[in-house]
Amino acid sequence: MITVTDVSLNFNGQKLFSDVNLKFTNGNCYGIIGANGAGKSTFLKILSGEIDFSTGEVSITPGTRMSILKQDHYAYDAFTVLDTIIMGNARLYEIMKQKDALYAKEEFTEEDGILASELEAEFAELNGWDAELEASKLLQGLGMNADELLYSPMSSVAEKQKVKILLAQALFGNPDIILLDEPTNSLDIDSVSWLEDFLMEYPGTVIVVSHDRYFLNTVCTHIVDIDYNKVKMYTGNYDFWYESSQLIQRMIRDQNKKNEDKIRELQAFIQRFSANKSKSRQATSRRKLLDKLTVEEMPASSRRYPFVGFTMDREVGREVLTVDNLTKTIDGVRVLDHVSFRVNREDKIAFVGDQEIAVTTLFQILMGELEPDEGSFKWGVSTSQAYFPKDNTQFFQGSELNLLEWLGQYSRTDLTETYLRGFLGKMLFSGDEVFKPVKVLSGGEKVRCMLSRMMMSGANVLLLDQPTNHLDLESITAVNNGLIDFKGVVLFASHDHQFIDTIANRIMEFTPDGLIDRSVTYEEYLAMKSSQNANSNRTSGSLE
Repeated sequence: MITVTDVSLNFNGQKLFSDVNLKFTNGNCYGIIGANGAGKSTFLKILSGEIDFSTGEVSITPGTRMSILKQDHYAYDAFTVLDTIIMGNARLYEIMKQKDALYAKEEFTEEDGILASELEAEFAELNGWDAELEASKLLQGLGMNADELLYSPMSSVAEKQKVKILLAQALFGNPDIILLDEPTNSLDIDSVSWLEDFLMEYPGTVIVVSHDRYFLNTVCTHIVDIDYNKVKMYTGNYDFWYESSQLIQRMIRDQNKKNEDKIRELQAFIQRFSANKSKSRQATSRRKLLDKLTVEEMPASSRRYPFVGFTMDREVGREVLTVDNLTKTIDGVRVLDHVSFRVNREDKIAFVGDQEIAVTTLFQILMGELEPDEGSFKWGVSTSQAYFPKDNTQFFQGSELNLLEWLGQYSRTDLTETYLRGFLGKMLFSGDEVFKPVKVLSGGEKVRCMLSRMMMSGANVLLLDQPTNHLDLESITAVNNGLIDFKGVVLFASHDHQFIDTIANRIMEFTPDGLIDRSVTYEEYLAMKSSQNANSNRTSGSLE
């Protein structure tokens, strides 16, 4: 159990939160949410003891072991994958090294024998004999080949695999408390599904920061909301918290409206009759009532909700896009292999799976940024395209423009400040913020600029490659709703389960066996894949 008592934190002279009183108990999963900059990761670091707080106390039940998802992907490059995972249980790893050092001694004394005996007993108690097996199972659950990786040096492992290995480290050895900061980042859908199952069955305490709404809904028993410079805990998953918070806000607004109406009525009565002797007693009583009436001020939320809406200059015609035998090799690897498909005017196509480079390459070819090695594609004459690239560096790097000037480059007709401010305002850039140099923007701010650029285009076909990266939950929801409402064609890639399921009516996945193309929802697609895998396992089992 973790108990937080009267904790407050001032950061660079700014109050992030104060008077925090919470309890985190076994068998529960707590999702920490809040706007970008609200202090989610900071609060996680307070719980882990990584940073100090201004006032209060954080106490953890004695004997409790806490495990934390590390963020430095290069910190373990001097170790093997197996050692890196076992380091998740620091005491077990320490015992293993002590044992190795003892047994390597040329002269083994009686004292060494006693120490070795004690270490062996503790090693067995910590399930050390099964450590390699557990590490292997964690890697397999996360979709990696344990036989190939386990004894490899971390320095030779690809970046995406390092992310999974550090997650395996955090989950290793049955810790009592697990702290996870954005654990689903860079994970494929199958790995996320495995992690959800693992956490739902986990008997200890899980505290997680995530922007993945489906993940939060699946694993969380409680939501910890950082807002209004406060940290409050609510029972239920993310959707339950969201609906409840919206209801509370509506109730407060309704009550304020009633109070305001009553105040106006009383003020009018007092004004009319305060000079009338026959009514003066009533006016006095109403003045006393008016003094008791206060309009409850709505708390100033740190959350800011952008507006994302795409309008088309013209409707899409019958012919949208035909792709014929596209093939492309990059750095000696064939990432597209005779890819063919046809896009219809009602399609909203999600590209899923872990072949991200294939999707990015396809989008770059369709937008004329790359030439295919073989094959061709043809856009319909009525189509116009707007593109959200996965890497937007080229749009901002080295630019000396401010936000207004930057967006003005992409306006087709109107260059007035009022017009440009309209699009920037929808993306939460207001006042003097529009004069901020684009070179100093954060990742999330750059994404919002790119969305402003797309909204201005009037295109009837949108291509978006991982558009929710760097965005907070509020902005993700805005993009989600904007694409649901869009009447044109959408081709997009995302790892966000809810984002895909609520937008797409067609799913494509690049696999080693070719392109899978199904006109179904995402949930239907996952059910289909699950059924196929089950049938395949039964078949292989019968052959054995």
